[in-house]
Amino acid sequence: MQTNFTPAQLADPGTAASERAIRACVHCGFCTATCPSYLVLGDELDSPRGRIYLMRDMLENNKIPSAQTVRHIDRCLSCLACATTCPSGVNYRHLIDHARAYIEAKFRRPLADRALRATLAVILPRPALFRAALLLARPAKPLARMLPARLRPMLAMAPDRIPPPDSLGRPAIHPAIGPRRARVALLAGCAQSVLAPEINAAAIRLLTRLGIEVIIPPKAGCCGALTAHIGKDGQAFAATNIKAWRALAEAAPLDAILVTTSGCGSFIKDYAHLFATHPSLAADAAHIAALTQDITEFLGKMPLPDPAANFPGRGIRVAYHAACSLSHGQHVTEQPKKLLAAAGFTVLTPKDAHLCCGSAGTYNLLQPDIARDLRTRKLASITPLDPDVIASGNIGCLTQLASGTDLPTCHTVQLLDWSLGGPSPFGEHGR
Repeated sequence: MQTNFTPAQLADPGTAASERAIRACVHCGFCTATCPSYLVLGDELDSPRGRIYLMRDMLENNKIPSAQTVRHIDRCLSCLACATTCPSGVNYRHLIDHARAYIEAKFRRPLADRALRATLAVILPRPALFRAALLLARPAKPLARMLPARLRPMLAMAPDRIPPPDSLGRPAIHPAIGPRRARVALLAGCAQSVLAPEINAAAIRLLTRLGIEVIIPPKAGCCGALTAHIGKDGQAFAATNIKAWRALAEAAPLDAILVTTSGCGSFIKDYAHLFATHPSLAADAAHIAALTQDITEFLGKMPLPDPAANFPGRGIRVAYHAACSLSHGQHVTEQPKKLLAAAGFTVLTPKDAHLCCGSAGTYNLLQPDIARDLRTRKLASITPLDPDVIASGNIGCLTQLASGTDLPTCHTVQLLDWSLGGPSPFGEHGR
């Protein structure tokens, strides 16, 4: 795609990277076949190709974005299915992130929208505030119709039961059982630690049983993805994590930084880009990004013991939902399914495995109608498989899918932990 940025504009590294991404687009339209928002809305401007035109016009002319441009860019899920499909290698991820930051700086949103986004940016990354907000949301649910329309999706997504914190998820050193095979850090995270603390607990049990020392450092928390996804600054959270993990690695070498939330893993693996122009953190950010792995990526490289012959979960039908942030963001596609199959589960793959479920960070709160449509489509492809459980590697996807089905949902690592001696994810009474 032809561009006309000035030399002065291209002196800015972010603009220069966006210009390269725009120029790589050849208008082929392959992206429209896999774009969830285009599938739902059928509007060219709600496809990656259409948004690239809008972003070029906005950035090239240094415009104050119009409400129409903002609306179409807001509707992008950042699922990156387009990037997987693109034959030209357009770096859509960094382009859309740059556009969102530009909009955040230049466009004045309506008051209600500003308030909602500011509230999400403050509450979601901070577990104590998030837990308090969920506790307040439960008694407010019957009053949902009396509240502003923008707040109703938040109430609808709030769980009826909030699990107590799991002691395994607190900052600590969890020694390997038996001879130590590796030393890893585990991301404590933010929203997942409140919604499903059992996920990291399962990861710690499984890893230590396999001879892995697991460390959760006291100062590492939110990765910054949730705030960055809505155009706000995620660097402060990211910098805190980088410093915490750097201190840990200086004490003794780390074999990996493991993540059980694929949305976080995708963002942390991009820390090198996020801090490319920050001399004091650039090298450490790149090192952290290189160390980071999804937990199934790490486990897929290890020889795992076979489950017991009398393992009660053997043969359970698992519909595996490939989170976009894992498959498109990190290109981890086969490892989770292979691990589940080796553990004795019957793995089922929906026919539209590439399609986003509509969670996408805060998307289901900011664009609830489109998110609901995508959830319906995803569940319509899962239900005919007649699964016993839906598994995924991202808490956002699990929460989104659970809100539309009675089928149990759980993280892949919970099933793997169960197969090697951990508790059933379905409770003591079975599935």
